[in-house]
Amino acid sequence: MSQSVSDKIISFNSNLNYEGKLPEEFKVLNPYLNNPETMEVMAQFYRKYYNDEKVRRFIVGINPSRHGAGVTGVPFTDTKRLQSVCGIEMKSANTHEVSSVFMYDVIEAYGGAERFYGDFYINSPFPLAIVRQGKDGKWLNANYYDDPKLYAMTEDFMIESIKRHIDIGVDTSEVFVLGKKNANFIEKLNKRAALFGKLTVLEHPRFIQQYKSKEKQLYIDKYILKLTKDENSI
Repeated sequence: MSQSVSDKIISFNSNLNYEGKLPEEFKVLNPYLNNPETMEVMAQFYRKYYNDEKVRRFIVGINPSRHGAGVTGVPFTDTKRLQSVCGIEMKSANTHEVSSVFMYDVIEAYGGAERFYGDFYINSPFPLAIVRQGKDGKWLNANYYDDPKLYAMTEDFMIESIKRHIDIGVDTSEVFVLGKKNANFIEKLNKRAALFGKLTVLEHPRFIQQYKSKEKQLYIDKYILKLTKDENSI
């Protein structure tokens, strides 16, 4: 009997672990190991929206933030939107994440969570949260490409992770990449491992929410146009 997409994603997340090296100021956070409720709400989410065998289009982020998927286990989804939009409550945490705000505005404009998640799968080349210790000792969100050594140490793991995302069931003819700098590195990975056909680049939700909030509607419209252009041309 074939597995549903939700079963494949839950299995991927349940077995997710990074055991490779990191530069000493960086650390990986694995929400599935750190909080048992993360595993529960993540499984509820994917069973709700991915309990089928449909091939979806792939949206690629950078790596989870410690307030979004680093807590809920669901990309670009903080606990507020997990409850208010998806109807899944997380009792052990309460998070607000700027990228989640923008992404759920896009989801609403697309026609709602059921329609959006029926068509798209979101994840990242590095599917766990990365943090970096600052000079004051505080740990802050970091991106996999922030340091050349970090990228070099995680490159093989990222290629393997993307291949496993593809095995879940995504259309590889076009991938939607969030963030222009991210796209440069996804292109590197793609040249090395021949993962995708076309890369379509969109501004990262965090960048839009932090620096372009007055033009937010223009960016939402741009997302919808790019994500639906093939449908509109049929």
